Amino acid sequence: MTATETIVALSTPVGESALGIIRLSGPLCPALINDLISAKSGLKPRRATLHKYFDINGLELDTVIFIAYEEGASFTGEALLEIMPHGNPLIVQKILEDLIGRGCRIAEPGEFTKRAFLNGKMDLSQAEAVADIIHARSSYSLEVARRQLNGSIGKKMSELSEQLLALTAELEAYIDFPEEDLPTEDQAGPARDLKALIQGVEDLVETHRYSALLHDGIKTLIIGAPNAGKSSLINYFVGSERALVSDIAGTTRDFISAFILLDDYRIEIIDTAGLHLAEDRLEQQGIEKTLEIAESADFYLLILDQTQPSPQLPEAIKRLLTEKNTLVIENKQDLDSPYSHLEILPQARHCSISLKEQTGLKKLKCALTDLIEASLRRPKSKDAIVLNARHVVALNQALDALNEASQKIDNQEFSELISADLRRALDGFSQVVGRIDNEAMLDKLFQKFCIGK
Repeated sequence: MTATETIVALSTPVGESALGIIRLSGPLCPALINDLISAKSGLKPRRATLHKYFDINGLELDTVIFIAYEEGASFTGEALLEIMPHGNPLIVQKILEDLIGRGCRIAEPGEFTKRAFLNGKMDLSQAEAVADIIHARSSYSLEVARRQLNGSIGKKMSELSEQLLALTAELEAYIDFPEEDLPTEDQAGPARDLKALIQGVEDLVETHRYSALLHDGIKTLIIGAPNAGKSSLINYFVGSERALVSDIAGTTRDFISAFILLDDYRIEIIDTAGLHLAEDRLEQQGIEKTLEIAESADFYLLILDQTQPSPQLPEAIKRLLTEKNTLVIENKQDLDSPYSHLEILPQARHCSISLKEQTGLKKLKCALTDLIEASLRRPKSKDAIVLNARHVVALNQALDALNEASQKIDNQEFSELISADLRRALDGFSQVVGRIDNEAMLDKLFQKFCIGK
């Protein structure tokens, strides 16, 4: 790619701060440096230099820090300049206006990263990881994004592509050189290797199920009868009076949600209307909403009152609860508690607590973490990766082609047909890291980035 325009953008959030960062990339940067820096020595690459900033009319705007990067040795691969003025929005705006007057234009969302991709500084999966790092909301999602920025997806796709190319070369040798002294074509070898490749791709696609959990949070639903302590529980997790607590049954008639960090995980805790026989239409609508939300939840916190008999749960809820996704919480251990609820989900873990006295709550948090860890079985290796929706679409197309090739091998069809399927699968692999020619897709992808990145 040869950029004909020089782009500029504020790369720090809008508002007052100690410093702001204005970033430029493109062919005008060397000339701008000469215009802006009056010192004969100019700027040394990658060296911070303090200097006054004079606008195009000679008016001093601020004392700023300049850092220049040479073409080929910058994030975008182009000549790049960073200007750091004081973080006064007025100063920043005046500098941006001056740079536009000198021939720059405001960058589009994600345009710096897009130029880095088009200039071969990173593959498309690494470019996507830049946005993932910015939007990471938990330690684990940040860890995954960092690995992918370092090229973990590209490395994995290179391994799979090499396996596929070896298979393709083996088959095409018999097509291109049928008269040569080649070994007798062995269908068992390619069939076995192809099935192993298919399994590897399927395992990779399976990681997509973690994507929503990493980015959106683990949806954890608090359910139980009225006055069992649901609202007090969400208030404990959030650390503030997020929900109204009352002795009056049916106080919570709609759902309340909040996000928390629990160890490495971002969790959306949702408090819902109590499950009971509603006396009015409004309460009934709240209970119906609880049932609706329950269908899409990842985990459940079933809270029970130890001073009351075990409640009758709706069948629609009972069929969702298992020992792998549910933690049973028995509240009010500080009171006379004649009732035990061990008969409810006996295989699930039960935690006895008192929200009023704040006892048993640390063990409750540990139990929830253990439940999530055991159920998710997240990828833990240093090379573990998590695919996004775009990767999965491309790999599913490749899988279709690989399965068709496998079927043709089993049916002993012509090698030419099998080879065509394998080349189609290779195209799917290439799309994951971005060796594609689809400008509309790239525009849509980078529009999700923030301006200045």
